[in-house]
Amino acid sequence: MRTEIRFAGVGGQGSVLASTILAEAAGGLGGQEAVQTQFYEAAVRDGAAAGDIVLGDEPITFPWVIAPDFLIAQHMGAIRAHLDLVKPEGVVIADTVYAPQIPETPATVYHAPLTEIADAVGVRRVSNMVALAVLAKISGVVTFDDLDAAVVARSPFGSATTNQDALKRGFDLDIDALRVETPVNA
Repeated sequence: MRTEIRFAGVGGQGSVLASTILAEAAGGLGGQEAVQTQFYEAAVRDGAAAGDIVLGDEPITFPWVIAPDFLIAQHMGAIRAHLDLVKPEGVVIADTVYAPQIPETPATVYHAPLTEIADAVGVRRVSNMVALAVLAKISGVVTFDDLDAAVVARSPFGSATTNQDALKRGFDLDIDALRVETPVNA
């Protein structure tokens, strides 16, 4: 079975890093076939950025995400650019701070406090770790333990504990409470 996942936001939010960690957790540690690709604008900060992952139980011959099963939208620009691509039976995880408005969609939508949790941890840029945990809990595509190990392996020096804290807090969220009907206009 093929699963297509897109992390999308703006430069500096860690969408590409989150996709790399997920591919490592699911593929390198979890035993699935995994391919990660990325694209971003020339601007280092605030330009559009996305990391794509394709997971499967057999070799992946086409590495591009065309119609995501899961869209993790860390910014309103990601909603505008990618929401219409999500499969009707797909899932959208949107940040409540940077993606407060979600247009009508047939996909299942979870409005998650990614940035609020990162702020509670004390480092806003770990909202991508919270997003990884929420995705893992909703999708089951990777275990928490594999994700945690990949986070430790990919964390820059001195940041593993903070990243793990954000990951744990995201995984502890009540997912059912985050599910919303669209349109959401927070």
